[in-house]
Amino acid sequence: MAIDQQLQARSQGQCELCGASEPLQAYGVDGGAAAADVALCETCYGQVTEAQALETARWHCLSQSVWSPEPAVQVLSYRMLKRLAGEPWAQDTLDIVFLDEELKAWADAGSADGDVEPTLDANGAALQAGDTVTLIKDLNVKGTSFTAKRGTAVRNISLSDNPEHIEGRVNGTRIVIISKYVKKSG
Repeated sequence: MAIDQQLQARSQGQCELCGASEPLQAYGVDGGAAAADVALCETCYGQVTEAQALETARWHCLSQSVWSPEPAVQVLSYRMLKRLAGEPWAQDTLDIVFLDEELKAWADAGSADGDVEPTLDANGAALQAGDTVTLIKDLNVKGTSFTAKRGTAVRNISLSDNPEHIEGRVNGTRIVIISKYVKKSG
């Protein structure tokens, strides 16, 4: 979509997510009121629209853009952070972001969170980011020289896009754990 003069002026000729000065295109943020376009560079546009594979390392810029004074930029940044919630830095940013009720409703209206299957432990209890879980069996950790022992507590877990996987630290190493091998503590 072509970028209009008003959007070009607002963005100062830079991508409103990553700040790149590449040629820009308008991206319409759905679910909101008027003036819901965001100026994006080609790379951001491709990854936001899922036309290109998501390169998680490039999205650290969201930690800044989510605080933009433009509501559409805040909403799009929030949605991208939700897509990247399996990344510790993205989850940390989501934990501190505040959107007023109207923006939160707008951000949630366009996201597919309602369709996401919940992550369940071995007993069928729903797991949330930040929960503490206990391993219910010894797990050989690929790529390391240790075994995560049964009964080990894993604090402050992160969820991933796959509802069968969680992430957490065991012996100081961040690992992916299959959720059916843990039980929720507390």
